[in-house]
Amino acid sequence: MARILSIDYGKKRTGLAVTDPEQIIANRLTTIATHTIWDFLTEYFSKEKVEAVVVGYPKQMNNQASESVRFINPFLKRFQQKYPEIKLEIYDERFTSKMAFQTMIDGGLKKQKRQDKALIDAISATIILQNYLEQKRNLLR
Repeated sequence: MARILSIDYGKKRTGLAVTDPEQIIANRLTTIATHTIWDFLTEYFSKEKVEAVVVGYPKQMNNQASESVRFINPFLKRFQQKYPEIKLEIYDERFTSKMAFQTMIDGGLKKQKRQDKALIDAISATIILQNYLEQKRNLLR
């Protein structure tokens, strides 16, 4: 099987997570500067077989898209043009940054490490992907 890649796309930084080839578990991959996303994806796709890409899509409590989608929508459009053979999914990312921060606390990370926004972004991408996998499994039952 091929991997599933998760992207927590941000204006400055983008967190990335990936599944194992059997698509059982989500693992934190890295955080990159957003302006390098296309180079990163081209290189990653040349090395790894990726079946789908899940992009976190921020929504407000009333289920409306948040204002940050104005940065994400152009990325989604360009991704579909550049990689039409890869399935692209959007996934509600509400509260993932808060969950990532809580995960860091629960994991015993010191305050200084919890302020590392790049780490928060990568953990958020992992949470998005793990939630996506769980939802996908539940639909198959």
